[in-house]
Amino acid sequence: MRTLVRTLMLVAFVLLGIRVLAATEEPNQPAGTRKTAKATVISTKGVIDDGLYHSIRRRTEQALEDGATYVIYEIGTYGGRADSADDISKFFIHDVSPRARTVAYVVTEAISAGAMISVSCNDIVMRESTTIGDCAPILLEGKLEGVEREKSESFIRAAFQRAAEANHYPPALLKAMVSQQVEVYRVKNLETGQMEFLEGDRMPVDANVWDLKNKELIDSKDTILTLTANQAQEYNVARAVVKDLAAVVTFLEQRDNVTFENAPAILETNWSEEMVRWLNSPTVTGILFMVGLLGIYMELQTPGIGLPGLVAALAFLILFGSKYLIGLANYVEIAVFFVGLVLLAVEIFVLPGFGIAGVLGIIFIVAGLFGMLLPNSPGQIPWPRFDFEWNMLRNGLMSLGIGFAGFVVIALILARYLPKSRAFSGLVLAAPGPAAQEAVSMTAHPEQPVELKAGDEGEVLTPLRPSGKATFASAVVDVVAQAEFLKKGQKVRIVAIHGNRVVVKAC
Repeated sequence: MRTLVRTLMLVAFVLLGIRVLAATEEPNQPAGTRKTAKATVISTKGVIDDGLYHSIRRRTEQALEDGATYVIYEIGTYGGRADSADDISKFFIHDVSPRARTVAYVVTEAISAGAMISVSCNDIVMRESTTIGDCAPILLEGKLEGVEREKSESFIRAAFQRAAEANHYPPALLKAMVSQQVEVYRVKNLETGQMEFLEGDRMPVDANVWDLKNKELIDSKDTILTLTANQAQEYNVARAVVKDLAAVVTFLEQRDNVTFENAPAILETNWSEEMVRWLNSPTVTGILFMVGLLGIYMELQTPGIGLPGLVAALAFLILFGSKYLIGLANYVEIAVFFVGLVLLAVEIFVLPGFGIAGVLGIIFIVAGLFGMLLPNSPGQIPWPRFDFEWNMLRNGLMSLGIGFAGFVVIALILARYLPKSRAFSGLVLAAPGPAAQEAVSMTAHPEQPVELKAGDEGEVLTPLRPSGKATFASAVVDVVAQAEFLKKGQKVRIVAIHGNRVVVKAC
């Protein structure tokens, strides 16, 4: 009997211990219950530049503040600026991944810089019949060779290596997307049974560990690796191949055992971000520069400060403002440019001749324009360090050069034909014609009226740059010099009178 009691007590004690242990290990939710998740889709399409980078940052921060645990970047791009892609890549890896799962959903293609930002996401999911790869650096003209190519490739290879380590993509395949001379094989590891990707010049020799006889060439030294969606999935670059966004959500739910309660919110770029990107396109940059120069030219041909001067100021303000918003122009470069304009204006309208102020003004203007073509901090000298920055500089100089050429052509046309136009004849100085013979009554003193006409001679009272005052008999008259600057005391002759506008030239 005593033995039976002891046995029953022991069984009861064991059952009680099991129950307590089960209670301590019981999860808050029943076993098999899915966690809830929230996804946000961010469109990442078109040319990759600083405008897109800042837009991605803004929308991503908004998504995270709204509680997104998955951020899906819809990618469709042939690439763009390497520095902007690198900024986006570091943002994904260092800032977003610790707070949410990042997914690159390739909807059309992820080529060049597009491949860089894709592999910087935790997962790549590709739509059917899409491609990814080919991130070799290029020039718009000429070829990168030797040391110059290696400098560019080493920077991009490091970005791909960083992404491979962070997100567990095959490093050899990502390297082959950048460098042409990389040969990659797929070889079976006999110890683990796994297929691994190895570079040809680093191929192991131990046949007991590696199935070297059946190695498969994936990329030769003559090509730069670009993968289709199915190849990317087979080679562990893409996690899945899907038909649409709904299939992406379904894949994530099944793989991660989560449930998305609502359809993913989609965050597109806003109108201001698209406007900034448009203003920074090479074509618009050249046009703004041309309009600014034309405004200055026409302002110098008319007395006072008028509409052309305001148009020029607005054009340069938009030009530098748009560069400032994407991180190209900083406040130092903007200040240097506008100080140069002020110095040049002082030289033209205030100081006699052309001296130090004019030279400094031109130097400051050129320095400001040069600085806005490259990304640099206010305390850093704007000078290209990488090949992609040299490309930026070439493209920027080309835009400004085309704008300047357009200014020269239009200025010549205006100087030749605009004075003959009845609508715009008052905007520029014109040679005397039949209308030059009309007389105008000028009065120095109320009791001493003076009749002026073409051909009358007088003396410059204030420097004409090109407008100022001159005296004719006892009359002090507001005049405009004909395409020249005249000093005080110089003799002048009236060549045309248009209403109250008197045009003079040196005798």
